[in-house]
Amino acid sequence: MTGRDRLRELLDAVLDDDNDDLGAMAGRAYSSPFHFSRVLRRGTGEAPVAMRRRVMLERAAWQLRRGTSVTDAAFAAGYGSVEGFARAYARGFGHPPSATPSRPGDHWLPAPNGIHFHPPTSLWVHTTERPMNPVTETMVGHDLDDTRLLLDEAKGLDDDVYRHEHLPGALVTAWDGGEGSIAVVLEHLVRSREVWLAAIDGADHPVRGGDDVAALVARHEAVAPRWRAVWRDVERRGAWDDVLVDALCDPPESFVMSSVLAHNLTYAAYRRQLVRLMLRASGRTVDEGDPIMWLRGRTEHEEDR
Repeated sequence: MTGRDRLRELLDAVLDDDNDDLGAMAGRAYSSPFHFSRVLRRGTGEAPVAMRRRVMLERAAWQLRRGTSVTDAAFAAGYGSVEGFARAYARGFGHPPSATPSRPGDHWLPAPNGIHFHPPTSLWVHTTERPMNPVTETMVGHDLDDTRLLLDEAKGLDDDVYRHEHLPGALVTAWDGGEGSIAVVLEHLVRSREVWLAAIDGADHPVRGGDDVAALVARHEAVAPRWRAVWRDVERRGAWDDVLVDALCDPPESFVMSSVLAHNLTYAAYRRQLVRLMLRASGRTVDEGDPIMWLRGRTEHEEDR
């Protein structure tokens, strides 16, 4: 007689259509939420709710490719609104759900365990998949989320405070010029990703958008999923030593892809701290921007759901 595959039973509980939260998953597996989460994380390297959300998005991508409407895919994946689904989909895949994958396998998202949705209703364990480097994922994710947090902090500022030179003479890079106001630093945070993405895509130099907070939020929301997708793709392909020839430079310059990410993370971290200094100078109370606290908050949120 074949013995029980306890991990498989736990995975079945995660993906059961009736189990939309941690309590329901644990109940289906006749386990406490704490024990269920601990055992599954130990066996797969992924929290139950995070795994379910990822696999449901993968299933949605497969359904969309077969002609399912965005609305039907959203509700089948357990989302309460099409807007929430579209944001999660874009964050995961780097493009909106209207831009569906064209080839089999394109519906997979990065996973630490090779576990993916396999049509029509089963799982596929891809044993040769290169796992995402948690350092890369953490640093890119924190950079993007922290930028959005600071944009949200700036929403309530009067325009004169937003554009005031709190730090006259502040300079991050010589080619960008002075960055003494909240407005300028936030715009440079968003703009740098837009320009580098254009260089990576071989596109024209992007037109500069508005620099009021609402415009910057819209620009950030457009560029963030694409930025995340680029580095996930580089990680999957092991392409860190690939060379980018940037035709936007005059004359064109070449850059190793790993140095492009290091460059952006370095200057983005400096800019985010400059914004915090200026927000505090304007009377705002803001956190320290610590990636440890950011990751802890994300983990606790996933386990509580």
